[in-house]
Amino acid sequence: MAELTVVGLGPGRAGLITEETWDVFQREQQVLLRTCIHPTVEELKRRQIPFSSYDSFYEEAEDFASLYQAIAEDLLDRAEKEPITYAVPGSPFVAERTVVLLRELSKGRDVKLTILPAMSFVEVLCARLALDPVEGLTILDASDVEGFLARVEGRLPHTLLVTQVYSPHVASDLKLALMDHYGDEARAVYLHSLALPDESVREIPLYELDRQEDIDHLTSLVLYKNG
Repeated sequence: MAELTVVGLGPGRAGLITEETWDVFQREQQVLLRTCIHPTVEELKRRQIPFSSYDSFYEEAEDFASLYQAIAEDLLDRAEKEPITYAVPGSPFVAERTVVLLRELSKGRDVKLTILPAMSFVEVLCARLALDPVEGLTILDASDVEGFLARVEGRLPHTLLVTQVYSPHVASDLKLALMDHYGDEARAVYLHSLALPDESVREIPLYELDRQEDIDHLTSLVLYKNG
């Protein structure tokens, strides 16, 4: 049976990648990254681990839904021909749509799918904010927030973590959606480059979200119900 192994690159610095994942990278099989835009990629190069990525798929896809579908289907097609290691940012089990699709699509394919646990940025976030997720933590992609808030009809989560705030445009749309429920001056925690040397965790009023100068793919936001 063909084999596809999914691993996580951790939340930031290479030291947070598990030893089990480093062992997988040493296997003689092709390594594919969802994206090369991740801090640990330089360590892969330093260790002379050959890899390629799906970055070109981002340029061709019409939207994220079609992008993730194309990546998942391509991975399974490749895995039927040779063993593949697929690496995603953070953990495969946290906010990783391609892995969800792989689990669904692999059921009809002759491919053994193995998904290894990894550290996500959520563990780092909980350490920085002294946050226990048992008290109530909702994690959403920025693109899903507006629909989620409409569905809960004012019943706001205790703590809301919004990921993928990757551009000022996304931040602007997110800000407008959140202000309708939390208020313009709600206390928000802006998170950038967690677990990296330039890490920044700072409190801002919600209305200033899209005015932050360092917004990029490593940006997230936390809001509290009592804002």
